[in-house]
Amino acid sequence: MSGDPSEEELEELRKKKMEQLKEQQGDEGEAQEAAKQQADAQKQAVLKQNLTDGARKRLNTVKMSKPQVGEQIEQQVVALAQSGRVQGRIDEDQMKELLSELTPDSKSFDIKRR
Repeated sequence: MSGDPSEEELEELRKKKMEQLKEQQGDEGEAQEAAKQQADAQKQAVLKQNLTDGARKRLNTVKMSKPQVGEQIEQQVVALAQSGRVQGRIDEDQMKELLSELTPDSKSFDIKRR
């Protein structure tokens, strides 16, 4: 060989490189998935530690009907717990207050008569 790789060799090298890249991406995807599961487990542990049974039931009900709002509430509770602003455990009444603060009543309106 004169230093010029043939077309077949180039194609073989390309295939090997593509396989290596796919394997690397697969490993990264698995690592990201594991990190996501670990973070979710930590979040669930914090919620379980800081919410009463009634508050957890209410949160789960909200998550089923409005997943985005449920996630937002979970993040808020975790942030409050991590900053040390939670006194004791959050009960159902306090959860109602959190829900009312974070979900403004968009259906209410005032009618003014003249």
